[in-house]
Amino acid sequence: MSSAHAPSWSADVGGFPPSGRPRSRGWVAGLVLVLGVLTAVGPLATDMYLPAFPEITRELGATEGQIQLTLTAVMVGIAVGQLVIGPMSDAWGRRGPLLVGVALFTVTSVLCVFVPDATTFAAVRFVQGVAGAAGAVIARAVVRDLFAGDDAVRFFSRLALVMMLAPLLAPLVGAQLLLVGPWQLSFWVLAGVSALSFVLVLVWLPESLPVVDRRARGPRELLVTVGRLLRDPRFVGPVLTVGLSFGMLFTYVSSFSFVSQEEFGASPWTYAWLFAANSLAMMAGTQVNGGVGGSCGDARRLGAGSGGGVSAVVALLVVALSGVAGLGLVAGLLGLMMFSVGFILPNATVRALDGQPAAVAGTASALMGALQFALGGGVAALAGMTPRVRRRCGVWPW
Repeated sequence: MSSAHAPSWSADVGGFPPSGRPRSRGWVAGLVLVLGVLTAVGPLATDMYLPAFPEITRELGATEGQIQLTLTAVMVGIAVGQLVIGPMSDAWGRRGPLLVGVALFTVTSVLCVFVPDATTFAAVRFVQGVAGAAGAVIARAVVRDLFAGDDAVRFFSRLALVMMLAPLLAPLVGAQLLLVGPWQLSFWVLAGVSALSFVLVLVWLPESLPVVDRRARGPRELLVTVGRLLRDPRFVGPVLTVGLSFGMLFTYVSSFSFVSQEEFGASPWTYAWLFAANSLAMMAGTQVNGGVGGSCGDARRLGAGSGGGVSAVVALLVVALSGVAGLGLVAGLLGLMMFSVGFILPNATVRALDGQPAAVAGTASALMGALQFALGGGVAALAGMTPRVRRRCGVWPW
């Protein structure tokens, strides 16, 4: 990265290159890698065990809806966790809450191996989600601490490239693990990745929020801050866009395993490859978005992504109700939807956070993350409670 295109930094912070100094490509790549691993833990937690849904249903003696509820539980946990961890990171800095959250996530990943029934499984997954929120909310806050404007969009696009390797590889890894052992192997692997992220943070990631910018807030002051954010249209509009996009995304994530395998007769391996292809489409969207950043404003990119996502969903509805759907056609339309999400997320995230001061970046990131995962988990739960509707429509995953 040349000095002419070096990212702009919002503050001098210990351990990071000081303002005004060119940042090397290697340094930025290292930051992308560490934050990418942290943010990838959430997609790994939601996606790696998806190919095993039918097997888990049989082994735990549960219903399809009960196993889908474990996915909803982890997403709701992530939503709740962000509301707690975000303000903590504004008060105490980024590293401490991050290390505690990653450590707890590692422990709960191991506990998932030994769950005796679906109810316990869902409860442990909720706690796992609360702990996993640390990586998602604090990674966004770190980027807000260090970057602004188009530099933030470019960094989020690079971060998404690393982060999207998780949903790309997770179902493939999960399907492969099913060939060599039980579904619990996925959670051993998840525990190992989480332990690795703990080491990366401990060794490499310094504190990005200076002491002078930290703000400890009591409940009253926190409510005032949240109220101000919710009254700010520059924040609320992009946040609702992100939240609704996650609702669309997680409905697909929670339903496509059952739809592809039970409605279309696909194998777990075929499902994993289709899921990976759609994740690759999302990665492609993020990189195209980052590549056109200088020539096209973020509002136009956000509008293009939203239009593409809505068009794909409407086409899926038409195809399902007309009775002409096939696995390839449905997967292709889902790929278009995922490509569009690759435009929506980076631009909406930057538009929501860019106008907020560093002292509330963690709280703003937490509120955004909580809303997006609450919507995602709620819509996914609704899909899980309506299997008869899906069967009547043939392949309609909503």
